[in-house]
Amino acid sequence: MKIQIINGPNLNLLGTREPGVYGNMSFEDYLVQLKAKFPEVEINYYQSNVEGELINKLHETGFSFDGIVLNGGAYTHTSVAIADAIAAINTPVVEVHISNIYAREEFRHVSMTGKNCRGVITGLGMDGYRLALEHLIKI
Repeated sequence: MKIQIINGPNLNLLGTREPGVYGNMSFEDYLVQLKAKFPEVEINYYQSNVEGELINKLHETGFSFDGIVLNGGAYTHTSVAIADAIAAINTPVVEVHISNIYAREEFRHVSMTGKNCRGVITGLGMDGYRLALEHLIKI
């Protein structure tokens, strides 16, 4: 089984960016834990701050991987293009947000991309990625 994790803008700063919101762990450190928990799954990781690069990665993996975990960061709330890319691929996508988007600024309460995803996990910290993987493994 192959799962692609895609993180969007500013998530390269996890561990240092607003630790009260996002925690103190870098995603690279968390990825080591995920891979240890799911040794039977090939977990690939990609991060970009560029909308078009995220779309390219969705297109690249969206027909050959078993699942995609996507944290689109702020693009979640603004990108029709990423929403369209999710709708265009065959691979199921689970949207993940580390913070509870409904407990933040009002503009974050709307997910442009979530309607095209199999499900959305929000507000459970980094554990949302584990839950998304567990779901994708079961389907």
